[in-house]
Amino acid sequence: MNLLRALVTVSGLTLVSRILGFVRDFVIARSFGAGMATDAFFVAFRLPNLLRRMFAEGAFSQAFVPILAEFKNRNGEAEAQQLINRVATLLGLGVAAISVLGVIAAPVIIYISAPGFAAEADKFALTVELTRITFPYIFFMSLMALAAGVLNTWSRFAIPAFTPTLLNVSFIVMALFAAPWFDPPVLALAWAVFIGGILQLGLQWAALARLGLLPRFDFSPSDPGVRRVLTLMLPAMLGVSVAQISLVINTIFASFLTDGSVSWLYYADRLMEFPAGLLGVALGTILLPSLSKLHADDNPRAFSELLDWGLRLTLMLTLPAALALAVIAVPLISTLFQHGAFTAEDVLQTRLALAAYSVGLTGLIMVKILAPGFYARQDIRTPVKFAIVTLVATQLMNLAFIVPLKHAGLALSIGLASLLNAWLLFNGLRKRGVYRPQPGWHGFSWKILVALTVLVATLWFGMGDESAWLEASALTRVLHLSALVLGGMVAYFATLFALGFRPRDFRKRGAE
Repeated sequence: MNLLRALVTVSGLTLVSRILGFVRDFVIARSFGAGMATDAFFVAFRLPNLLRRMFAEGAFSQAFVPILAEFKNRNGEAEAQQLINRVATLLGLGVAAISVLGVIAAPVIIYISAPGFAAEADKFALTVELTRITFPYIFFMSLMALAAGVLNTWSRFAIPAFTPTLLNVSFIVMALFAAPWFDPPVLALAWAVFIGGILQLGLQWAALARLGLLPRFDFSPSDPGVRRVLTLMLPAMLGVSVAQISLVINTIFASFLTDGSVSWLYYADRLMEFPAGLLGVALGTILLPSLSKLHADDNPRAFSELLDWGLRLTLMLTLPAALALAVIAVPLISTLFQHGAFTAEDVLQTRLALAAYSVGLTGLIMVKILAPGFYARQDIRTPVKFAIVTLVATQLMNLAFIVPLKHAGLALSIGLASLLNAWLLFNGLRKRGVYRPQPGWHGFSWKILVALTVLVATLWFGMGDESAWLEASALTRVLHLSALVLGGMVAYFATLFALGFRPRDFRKRGAE
């Protein structure tokens, strides 16, 4: 399996999803702006979304995929199918119970996660109603994560990468056509989450059925394989979800700030998630199964070389994205969101959060590359220790930054904490001898630095006066931003090409 080709496939399909995600956010921003209704929805959606990332994309995937790969490689597909059946049964029952409890306890959940809303009865009641509609999303997404883990272990990366587009389509359709039928209209967004969850689960389970791997009911919580998954999963919930837990705590802080603060952080986070999804999620998705197979085959040299490949790709692609988000924040936000109810002031406030988030983008993506280096080896304790340190550091920075920097201070704390988490993981792998840098890092680093300098100069001078973006027409913004992004990409990659970088240098075979 060519990992570079797999990365291009996953990133390409993720790009489709992210583009639709921006269309979704454009529609939401135009229809609802940034105010009480959107604050209520984003808070209501944040907790089930956090649980999705903790149970599903985070802890569950990191715990399940290495063990499933081990069963498949060492014990054969029959035992792997039995593990799938038993894990799916226990997972389904568990998240169904969590979903029911979430619906019942919605008022308590909102009081804890956004206590500032309690002072406004209408805002609090709306958030509770939205939460009760969106909370079952965790049930659909957890089972979808199991399906994705199976498909990725069998090197079927395309369907899991495409699946998120269905949620975005659901949002767009409901916001454009169904919102007028709801009172208040923002309820349409909550039902979009519910419908999108059903569509995503249906697509992936159909893919499992075609492979003959569709789970069957088999309740066996005492099964050794199931116990191993649970043993890894429970502590990993913290280890892989530090950024998401920090976002929830930041929501608590932001709920005490001025109206719009939660929404400004949301839109900035959405822009940051674009490169994080294209690069971090895509690389993590293709690396974990191969790293797990290499560990099962007891091949530490290839394991280290694969991590090195992932880190080089990460730095080459993430550093320019982080700088671009900071430099052209106003052009990006004004072009994508400054329509209808989303004002110029909303652009400037979101810009502050985005610039702060961009500080830690490289760290956030490196975590998605480095953490699998531990989880593929079924080492949970070490990254959990690092996660606890990072979480504490994040909250200390929140307390230090929130007064002088307001919502931007909350974003900055997450950015800096991501860098800290990445450094701790990197240092941990180096000390244990799991990762040994390959030759050529010195030359690689200075060439990247030269290309980044050219990129920043191109974007800075090509952007022009920021205030002009706030007053320009939508068409002018789109054309100027398109030229700016294209010019920056050409300048960066042309510089790398002139310095000797070639695509073939990054080809890599994965473990079969």
